[in-house]
Amino acid sequence: MNSRAATPDETAPPAGGPPADGAPGPSRRGRHRRRRRRIAAGAVFLAATGGAAAAGLGLGGSGEPAGAADGELPPATAEVTRDTLVDTRSADAELGRGPATGAAARTGGTLTELPRSGARVARGEALYEVDDEPVTLLYGDLPAYRALAPGAQGTDVAQLERNLSALGLSGFTADDEYSNATAAAVRDWQHDLGVEATGRVEPGQVVVAPGAVVVESVQAEHGDLLAPGADVLTYTGTAMAVTAELDVEDRRLARRGAKVGVELPDGRTVRGTVAEVSVAMRPAEGEEEAQTVVEVVVRLTGAEARKAASAYDEAGVHVDFTAGRRENVLTVPVAALLALAEGGFGVEVVGGGTTRYVPVETGLFANGRVEISGSGITAGTKVGMPR
Repeated sequence: MNSRAATPDETAPPAGGPPADGAPGPSRRGRHRRRRRRIAAGAVFLAATGGAAAAGLGLGGSGEPAGAADGELPPATAEVTRDTLVDTRSADAELGRGPATGAAARTGGTLTELPRSGARVARGEALYEVDDEPVTLLYGDLPAYRALAPGAQGTDVAQLERNLSALGLSGFTADDEYSNATAAAVRDWQHDLGVEATGRVEPGQVVVAPGAVVVESVQAEHGDLLAPGADVLTYTGTAMAVTAELDVEDRRLARRGAKVGVELPDGRTVRGTVAEVSVAMRPAEGEEEAQTVVEVVVRLTGAEARKAASAYDEAGVHVDFTAGRRENVLTVPVAALLALAEGGFGVEVVGGGTTRYVPVETGLFANGRVEISGSGITAGTKVGMPR
């Protein structure tokens, strides 16, 4: 008498199938309903977690007939299609000029000149004045942290010399050495500012920022007697920027240089680039405790985008972060996935009046569809769907 080995589908039917020992099981229609319930639960779980690749499922490469055994076909079908999947996440944000930076007094004295909120200050101009002497804005990345005089060397010296050159001063080499020629240029600069021409630059005489600034708020008053460390004002950059806050677990969405979409209050979407990512503390509000968040600064890309956003200073906007992108992949609706009894996931392939279960590996989930791959799965393949 001939015999054959049972196929994996026969030894491990989908959940709800008959017992292996041949004991009476539920009706065919009941088995079908229970299978669909497990599928729906699996689809909800997958959609919530983002999905994971299904490892070896213990099924044959093309599965075994299933619809013929059940005596009925699935209530609906969908086609496998080839698509580009883009998974985006939206976050509330504020359009303005990015996070504010504080300027504090470095020396004591009387505050004799103070800008108004909204004032624009460029390189070589006074940000404020103490004892009738300007605290001048210079451009760079390194804050003024020490006195600079002949003999000093370092990155901060090169930064100062680049600023002097940009202000039209000459007669020195823009390197990292504070020479006597540098000191002579500093004396000329100090003479132009109307301060004592000492040839050295004290930390309290300058404020360094990446570029021109806009005064956001003024925290002191004209005539105040300042102590070192006293807050004077806050400032931002001049370029339009979007500031968003993400939960710490969503940190992966914000990568410096990543492209994002910014939806303006009028519904238009403009392009932006993630410029800064930092960890910040959201202050406690009401019954909510203080919370650690990821602060993301997005710079708008292109003159057209900046012009479109210029009418909405300090307005609420939405930022669409791209969490994942897969091009030219096979996809099905998430609801087409089956949670198989062996573990992992599959689809019910429909054709010729019968169906068979085919194990699949899942990839990116986006917009109700999921990337899949499996033996015999091609564009146009029909798969079972719940009603």
